Amino acid sequence: MSFPVPDALAHLAGEWRVERTVRDFAAGADGPAEGGFSGTTRFTPLPEGGLLHHESGTFTWRGIPRPAERTLRFLPGEPAGTVLVRFADGRFFHGLDLRTGRHTADHPCAADLYRGDFVVDDADSWRTRWRVRGPAKDLLLTTRYARVVTALRAPSTCPGSAGP
Repeated sequence: MSFPVPDALAHLAGEWRVERTVRDFAAGADGPAEGGFSGTTRFTPLPEGGLLHHESGTFTWRGIPRPAERTLRFLPGEPAGTVLVRFADGRFFHGLDLRTGRHTADHPCAADLYRGDFVVDDADSWRTRWRVRGPAKDLLLTTRYARVVTALRAPSTCPGSAGP
């Protein structure tokens, strides 16, 4: 079941708690290597429109934690309510259309293919699953996002949400 989002930028604005698992199936004969990321993602307004996506937290790989961050730009797409996701340097990453509450995006990276599945569970949670396959990578990245509710942002009152 998915939660339709008529305007992805309006829905994503604010702060989200992030938990990600990473599995590397090409790690060796002992089975996949596993790690994870824990942190926050903030979607803040850009002066020219759209949102700056800044993710920061701790990435733990093979038991070793280290700081990690990334920045993306979420820009208004066509049709209205959709998004063009770009890397910080402006290169195109993928489109994002959550009007049905679900979206699949592909991103070729050299000879590898990143396939992302996006699902909005309700007004305050969503998830992604990126499967990466190719000669250089064999990964599964699964991420859960939960809205951080502050005094400035009350829980959603959209139909079907858990908010008041």
